[in-house]
Amino acid sequence: MFRTALRNVLAHKARLLMTVLAVTLGVAFVSGTLVFTDTLGKAFSSQSAKSYDDIAVVVAGPEKDGQRLGIPAGTLTKVQGVDGVDEVTGRVSGFAGVADEDGKLLGVGWSNTGRNFAPDESGKDAAFDFVRGEGPAQDGQIALDKTTADKGGYAVGDTVRVATTGTVQEYDLAGIFTTDDGQVSAGGSLVLFDTSVAQEQYLRPGHFESFTVAAKSGASAQQILDEVKPLLPEGSKAKTAEKAAADEAKMIKDSMKNMNTMLLAFAGIALFVGIFLIANTFTMLVAQRTRELALMRAVGASRPQVKRSVIMEALFVGTIASLIGFGVGLGLATGLRSTLNALDMKIPDGPLVVSAAAVLSALGVGIAVTVLAAWLPARRAAKIPPVAAMSSVHAVASGKSLLVRNIIGAVLAGAGALAITAGAAQGSTGRMLIAVGAFLTLIGFIILIPQLARPVIAVFRPLLTRAFGVSGKLAAQNAVRNPRRTGATASALAIGLTLVTGLTVIGASIGQAIDRTTTDQVRGDFRISMSSMHPLDDSSLALLEKAKGIEALSPQEAIQVRVEGKERHASAVTADGVDEVYHLPVVNGSFDGLGKGQIAVAEKTADKQGWKAGDTIPVTFEGNGKKDTQQLTIAAVFEDNDFVSPYLLPRELATPYLTQSAIQEIWVKMQGGTTEANEKALVDALGNNPGMKIQDQKEFRDEIGGMINMMLNIMYGLLGMALIIAILGVINTLAMSVFERQQEIGMLRAIGLDRRRVKRMIRLEAIVISLFGATVGIALGSFLGWAIGETVKGEIPGYELVLPGGRIVLFLALAALVGVLAAMWPARSAARLNMLTAIKTE
Repeated sequence: MFRTALRNVLAHKARLLMTVLAVTLGVAFVSGTLVFTDTLGKAFSSQSAKSYDDIAVVVAGPEKDGQRLGIPAGTLTKVQGVDGVDEVTGRVSGFAGVADEDGKLLGVGWSNTGRNFAPDESGKDAAFDFVRGEGPAQDGQIALDKTTADKGGYAVGDTVRVATTGTVQEYDLAGIFTTDDGQVSAGGSLVLFDTSVAQEQYLRPGHFESFTVAAKSGASAQQILDEVKPLLPEGSKAKTAEKAAADEAKMIKDSMKNMNTMLLAFAGIALFVGIFLIANTFTMLVAQRTRELALMRAVGASRPQVKRSVIMEALFVGTIASLIGFGVGLGLATGLRSTLNALDMKIPDGPLVVSAAAVLSALGVGIAVTVLAAWLPARRAAKIPPVAAMSSVHAVASGKSLLVRNIIGAVLAGAGALAITAGAAQGSTGRMLIAVGAFLTLIGFIILIPQLARPVIAVFRPLLTRAFGVSGKLAAQNAVRNPRRTGATASALAIGLTLVTGLTVIGASIGQAIDRTTTDQVRGDFRISMSSMHPLDDSSLALLEKAKGIEALSPQEAIQVRVEGKERHASAVTADGVDEVYHLPVVNGSFDGLGKGQIAVAEKTADKQGWKAGDTIPVTFEGNGKKDTQQLTIAAVFEDNDFVSPYLLPRELATPYLTQSAIQEIWVKMQGGTTEANEKALVDALGNNPGMKIQDQKEFRDEIGGMINMMLNIMYGLLGMALIIAILGVINTLAMSVFERQQEIGMLRAIGLDRRRVKRMIRLEAIVISLFGATVGIALGSFLGWAIGETVKGEIPGYELVLPGGRIVLFLALAALVGVLAAMWPARSAARLNMLTAIKTE
């Protein structure tokens, strides 16, 4: 039986090509994902570990309510006196953006960093290798990483404009260095300042964000740690460098898990879709070898032996395809790494990591999927009676088996639909129930889809007949001639389009909600924020207050307070501008009271607490070394707005308790509204700061919508693998159909159906099958999109279901195009059949 299986594989290489391609693509996705994430994690872990070379202890300063408190320089002096300590290096960092010659920001905003240059007694900082010049030694100097200097065309001695969270300043470039810093590797920049300048900008004079301790030869890191801890301010975190490196390695590994899980989920979808193609292929091979299998049974082969023969073929094919797929996966991992480097998201150097787990997982999955998909055709082959098979009477499913199949499918689909509906009714807690229901519904429809083929395709038959005559009528009949095969092929497309449609519905609904929320809740013309997502400096607000053409402005500065003893988020705002730039309809009271040191409370919060305008509540402020409880009067109760916190405080109340600026955004209302001249006036007022973003309402909405679209495009790209396999399934089905109908096609040619109409018949058959699968997928996807939307609408204000008709029509058009492309080879083969030879074919 082993030799028979091997001979059959070699005899049907062309027929098995589609199966090999499907398994290869799925395995390549799995192996590429595992190797890429392992390589990425190892590279970043090695880079992280390298940064702790020659360090014994790492100390991070205390934080409170998101504010960095810092470590006094005197503490570092005390640590320097601990036995075994060789050197103590203090660090402070924050945002620093470098402008190019056109004033544009160099590098990716969120990873543009500024840091202090901390030289030792020799005048060098071990963290940086200078290739030209030297580190900054005075206030007006900086040093740049080589990548940024090259991008900006800067040389030692040039004047460089650098933006922090405040104003833009010009510095002399003292030196250029190389670094393994992760922010630079991620496409950002690194600017080194003199220590006193960095402290002034990012923390406060005489304080450090963190420090590292280098030990003398033979000194114990643990012993130094034990002696250092009592010297630190309360809330500081200290650990050995070995522990810090291990923690970072674990954090990197955990962060890779999410990416790994997502990519493997899409690989699983691709392989699941591939099951239908593989099952169709082996069904066709079994049908072609009916007489051969019958003869084997007649000469003594048992049912288990026939079954094992087919399974053995699947094992051969799965092994070959998995080995090829693993090789392709290695190329995919290498290509992804090169692509990221080309996009300036530099990956640290390191070898390609190919673990035993990655090899075994990829090969095991590929082989298992192939054997599993071939099991049912193998079982059917073993059950064909020898006499019936030898007389070419194919065993058909009995009415009882079809009835049982339909009952099972209906029960699963019904249970899944009920679970999805129940999950939608539960809101945010029902997502897991929807996931289970989605799986049951898909399985149920996959079982039922052969039964659905006839009535659904019957709807299109009159249209095809009227539009294409005999070719259209024959195409519709051929599409339902073998409902199981048509159903299996359509299922592959349906699964892919279910997921694509569901994602599209959710994305379109969220996008519309964001548009509506911004339009309804913001009155300001321009939003000002940092491109790095760091808070704006107070100096930015001072510059804007002096600018011409501004009717009203208000920052939103985050602060934590205690209201009646409970922690609450509050927004510190400008008393006379907040209701001009945000849409805050007053329920009772007036915003005029904010200017008198009173507060405003959102309606839902006020109703929950039983408050109204004029009530007095205790509010506790703590920070910057101060703690104070004040009895504050509620000036106004306003309708809830998603852009501000439920508690609004005048900035004068909050500022004394903030150690650092926490202005997340500033909205500005201009005379004349949103115009280029007004935007330029704001740019000029802020000193043409490359680190700041000035957006009108449309640009702000587009930025959020762009993120949603980018995520959708990534998902579409990942699902593309499953759709490619589905297309292979359509090609396979048509090829099988042409092979089985050679005699029929010959007869049609003999009675006058020319080659052009034969091609058209095959193409229309492919389009019908593709549209059938697309229709089922779009219907299921829309249902799932509605259900998932019900679980998020409580978290997304203004959320309403949107069925994007344009995209749905596009999906149907693409499905039809898939049918046309998939039919090219089978249609050509059918048209080129010799009619006399075909008529004689059995």
